[in-house]
Amino acid sequence: MNVPKNDWLMSLMAGCLLAATLLFGWVGAAMAGETSIRYFPSGPIYEYRWKLLELALAHVKADAGEFRLEPYAEEVTQNRGMLLLQSGAIDVIALGTNDERESRMRPIKIDILRGIVGFRLFVIRAADQGRIAQMDERSLRKQLTFGLNSQWADLPIMRANGFSVITSSTYENLFEMLSAARFDAFPRGLNEARRELDERKQIYPKLAIEQSKALYFPYPIYFWVHKDNVALAKTIERGLQLSLADGSFRKLFESYHAIEIATIRKEKRQVILLDNPVLPAGTAKPETSWWWPDAASRR
Repeated sequence: MNVPKNDWLMSLMAGCLLAATLLFGWVGAAMAGETSIRYFPSGPIYEYRWKLLELALAHVKADAGEFRLEPYAEEVTQNRGMLLLQSGAIDVIALGTNDERESRMRPIKIDILRGIVGFRLFVIRAADQGRIAQMDERSLRKQLTFGLNSQWADLPIMRANGFSVITSSTYENLFEMLSAARFDAFPRGLNEARRELDERKQIYPKLAIEQSKALYFPYPIYFWVHKDNVALAKTIERGLQLSLADGSFRKLFESYHAIEIATIRKEKRQVILLDNPVLPAGTAKPETSWWWPDAASRR
């Protein structure tokens, strides 16, 4: 389709204006003394991500000024959140990576969760504990159906590794679908599964964490900003590097994941290693030694 020259020029000018607004508006606010940063997603399971951003920004406040973090007020899907970031309504998001996301947004390529989200436990119906414990790797692919959100970046990973998956467009609905036996297992990150079940134990008392199996695939989680907001990206990256250097990044990570770290070190699970075909070329493998010291021996 041919685009009229005037329309093309207007579109280009609008894009340039948005980029300039993002860059100079953010820098100007920082110079004024306080910058408001709207973030997504929010909620209890994401609290660590934003405490880490708060920590990183505290490391650079002498140069970049004070920051005030504010969750985006509406509950939206991941795809909508990315569109809102691209429009300037959201300043920072924290999600996993793939080629499409890296083409649309600017990642700060420091894995904020050290690979822990890629270690997947199964939320199941408690009555299925014995059945699943008897399965080998082949049986998991042939006999189990997994449930995932249709917008999550791990959906193509599971399907590419031969797992049968059905989807829902809403996260909360997946717990209801599992309870109603619409599928057999809901794979959740090591840092997510128990917290999510604890929050819903009154609603879904028959759901449990499966005790014998786990999946692992490389799945780094990054902070992301608008493609043109280089200044904010550099500020966040510098803050993360400084917090890595002084140990405060690791201290925060370990304080939020102490139960999971203690659990994985004493449990004996069959860990099935998966490929991640959606990782952009050149993506560094997550450094898991903070929480999974024997990971190297499993690869």
